[in-house]
Amino acid sequence: MRGDLRVGCCGFPVSLQRYAGEFRVTEVQQTFYQPPRPRTLARWRAVVDDEFEFTLKAWQLITHEPSSPTYRRLREKLSKQQKREVGGFRLSPAVMAAWERTAEAACILRSPIILFQCPASFTPSPENKANLRAFFRQIRARSSPPQRWTLAWEPRGRWQPAEVRELCQELGLVHAVDPFVGRPVTAGMGYFRLHGRGGYRYRYTDGDLRQLLERALENNPCYVLFNNIAMAEDARRFLRLCAAAGAR
Repeated sequence: MRGDLRVGCCGFPVSLQRYAGEFRVTEVQQTFYQPPRPRTLARWRAVVDDEFEFTLKAWQLITHEPSSPTYRRLREKLSKQQKREVGGFRLSPAVMAAWERTAEAACILRSPIILFQCPASFTPSPENKANLRAFFRQIRARSSPPQRWTLAWEPRGRWQPAEVRELCQELGLVHAVDPFVGRPVTAGMGYFRLHGRGGYRYRYTDGDLRQLLERALENNPCYVLFNNIAMAEDARRFLRLCAAAGAR
């Protein structure tokens, strides 16, 4: 049994240097709430080796409405105009500025993947689909080279697999998913986010991890990122299971 499995946590629950001694990838969470200063990002990149990967979450100003409770952790004050413009992939000056900040962070960290996580309130309405299409076409057109990053999209709520598949294929997106909630609708690379079965406080059982390994090996490569209360320990246990099964 072989497979390119890249296992880590959403965030680093211990110091970055210690974390990088155990894992080969982390998904940066701070860029979702408030992008860190460039010098902070450069320091993170400098304390790990070249093979270590930082994937990152796109800034919430792109994906989430300003009424979202996640904005409580936003340090920048938004003007009334900006509050009308942000969220929902609107092709507005505020959203495009948020994309530029996200892209800057990805460049500094040399991130291979940028994740766009949507709230359940971002429903599959015609308006939302149109905004999604316009946004990703625009950032593809503005990127140099056009395919600098792999772009992953995590829809939540009432989206049907056929709708997600159509948009991912059309826009060149990877379907990010919790594999205990649904199956990825895109082939090739997998991007799994483990939110806990039923909630953040869940600790994965040995049976869960065996099932996870089977699903992860269906994708190549597959990023497996834990985002639950026991994320570090569950990620360590999963790595041991991978080693025992001959996966890497």
